[in-house]
Amino acid sequence: MTTNRLNEIAAHPLQTSFWAEFRRKWGNEVLETKYGILTLHKLPLTNYRIAMFEKGPSPTKEMLRYLRKIGEENNLIFIKLEPNCIRNDKLVRLVQSEGATAGRSLFTPTTFWIDLTPSEEDLMKSFSGKTRYNIRLAGKRGVIVKEDNSDEAFKKYLDLTRETVSRQGFYAHTEKYHRLMWDVLKKAGIAHLLTATYQGEIITTWILFAWKKFLYYPYGASTEKHKEVMANNLMMWEAIRFGKKIGLTTFDLWGREEGKGFTKFKEGYNPKVIEFLGTWDLVISKPLYFLYKVAEWIRWPVLKVFAQLGLSKNRF
Repeated sequence: MTTNRLNEIAAHPLQTSFWAEFRRKWGNEVLETKYGILTLHKLPLTNYRIAMFEKGPSPTKEMLRYLRKIGEENNLIFIKLEPNCIRNDKLVRLVQSEGATAGRSLFTPTTFWIDLTPSEEDLMKSFSGKTRYNIRLAGKRGVIVKEDNSDEAFKKYLDLTRETVSRQGFYAHTEKYHRLMWDVLKKAGIAHLLTATYQGEIITTWILFAWKKFLYYPYGASTEKHKEVMANNLMMWEAIRFGKKIGLTTFDLWGREEGKGFTKFKEGYNPKVIEFLGTWDLVISKPLYFLYKVAEWIRWPVLKVFAQLGLSKNRF
């Protein structure tokens, strides 16, 4: 498929030719199909592979049968589907009827969307009282938010990401991964870096993706210092203003997890809850898929322990 055609059908940054370029440079084999890109992943200590079809189009019977054929031709155990479409019973019945089973999620099954089309005044009025107060407080304290795509700002993003990962103990991509992703997507005009500065020091950084009419918030990092100035609240507001400025209509906050602190933070901006179709494994080889699931059941608790102990190889 040509680059132009691939980008024409891509409704999400993770389905663009630029993401395919990044994944190839990262070391993945990438298959370009008439429905979008699949990344292939070799299973450790085996000759078997699985495929990921992240944020592709809404499935159809034709698409699922086409993907099954792709899986058979490439000797895949299964293809993990996470379509970029809203869940409904008809689609659930369709994927199940074509041999897909619910799988482990790559992304959260729900997210938040903020409509960027109202005026700034109306958007501000829609926020919770506490959120409005914190936005104004950050401004009064002298926090300054701006887009800064310089090498120096990106280095600070890496430093703050390292600090955030160490503080919160979550499983993260490596510094090399972030550098490569930024290099490719910044040149493509997709990735943008916002910084929040207080007293001359960058204390919060967010990477945003812009694609077609959507703004996305995939990565953010901050220091524990100066939490009292509420930089994150102003950062979100300025991200909203940034999206409006460049003509986007929807801000996808890239995930939602019940009970988490950052989810509560996002709720203050009056977003709409969106439920995606979910994660489905299109099984190509049933016996091998059974063995994979057993190995997965063992692997994830081990990785969680490694992350908590600071032993994960994917940590900064």
